[in-house]
Amino acid sequence: MKYAVIQANSKRFAVRMMCAALNVSRAGYYAWQSREESAHAIRDRDLAAKVRDVYEGSRRSYGSPRVYLELRQRGEHCGRKRVARLMNTHGLVGAKRRISKRSTTASPQHETASPNLVERRFDPKAYKLNQVWTGDITEVPTSDGALYLAVVLDLRSREIVGWSMRSTRDTIILIEALQMAIANRAVKPGLIFHSDQGSQYSSKPFREKLDKHKVVQSMSRKGNCWDNAPVESFFASMKAEIPELRRCKSRAVAQAAIFEYLAVFYNRRRIHTSIGNQVPAAVDREAA
Repeated sequence: MKYAVIQANSKRFAVRMMCAALNVSRAGYYAWQSREESAHAIRDRDLAAKVRDVYEGSRRSYGSPRVYLELRQRGEHCGRKRVARLMNTHGLVGAKRRISKRSTTASPQHETASPNLVERRFDPKAYKLNQVWTGDITEVPTSDGALYLAVVLDLRSREIVGWSMRSTRDTIILIEALQMAIANRAVKPGLIFHSDQGSQYSSKPFREKLDKHKVVQSMSRKGNCWDNAPVESFFASMKAEIPELRRCKSRAVAQAAIFEYLAVFYNRRRIHTSIGNQVPAAVDREAA
C-alpha cells in the first residue's frame, strides 16, 4: 500500500522524500515498481482512471459514495470500499459542506404570516411535480459587496426551477425567481409555495404575484430554519461545491459560477440521494 501511495504521488513529490516519510527504502520501491503488474493492480489502475473521470466531472465535489453510484450507473462493476480506497490513495476528496451564512430579514409586525402547510414533510415521494415549491434567499460575499441569490426548488424533483441574482436584497429578486419558475413549469391552481417569514415573502407585491397565479402561500415557523430544510441544504451544497465562491473577487465571477452550477451541473448532472440517486432533471423528464 505504501508503494502504491508513492507511485500515485510521484509526479507531485520526490520519491526520496516520500520513501523517507513512509519509512521504506527506495530500492524496495523501485523493485516493487519493476515487478509485473498483477491482475488486481491492473484493475485498480483502470478503475482509478474512471474514478478520477467521475470526480473531475463532478467539479471535484463528489465523495466516494456518489462516485461509486455514478460508476454503477455507467455499468461499472466495483465495490464501494474499493472506490473509497482508490480515492484515498490518489488524494481525491469530495467537497465539505460548511455552515451556511443565512441572510435574514425579520417580518414586519403588521404582516400576518401564512400557515405552515408543509410541516416538514419533505419526502419527494409524497409529492407530484409542481405540487410544492420552496423558496429562500442567501447572501454570497464578494470583494464588490454582497450578491444575493433567490431560488425556487421543486420538492418532488429537487430541481431549481427558478432563480434570480441581484446586488440588493428586495422583493423584486424573489418575484423574478418566481416568474422564472412559473414561465418554465405548468402551474396549476393550488400549487403551494413554501418559504420562511422574511419580510419580502410577506410583502404585498409578492403575495399579489402568488394570488395572480392562484398559488397558495405557506410559511415556516418564525426563526426555524429546519422548516425549510431542502433549500437550506441546497445552499450549503452549492457553497461547498463552487470553488469560485470561497474567495470570490467580484459579483460577476460569482454570478457566472452560480449560473453554470445551476443550469449545467446541479439540475442536469448532480446525483441526488433523496430522489433515488437520480439527477433532478431526470425526475422531471420521467414524470412529464
